[in-house]
Amino acid sequence: MPKTVAVTLLSKPGCHLCDDARVVIEAVLADFAARGVPIAFEEVDIMGDPRLARLHAEEIPVVLVNGRRHAIWRVDAARLSAALQKRTGIRNTKEKP
Repeated sequence: MPKTVAVTLLSKPGCHLCDDARVVIEAVLADFAARGVPIAFEEVDIMGDPRLARLHAEEIPVVLVNGRRHAIWRVDAARLSAALQKRTGIRNTKEKP
């Protein structure tokens, strides 16, 4: 059985790059979900946490995979997919788990 992976998008309201990142993440996660691969997704508004706002004010969006920074500003679908494949133990999202 594949390992569950956590993907977190750190964003803030009015951020067009955050909107773009969300679209890419949702498409990648939809591919994994269609294959029955468990991926937990959470979006966190940095404006609700003073520490996150201070740390990431100039480098959002930030994508975390299992709590580790995967990307800032722009999200590449192929790179995110490869990272998730590695962490779930799935060789290819086109294969059934």
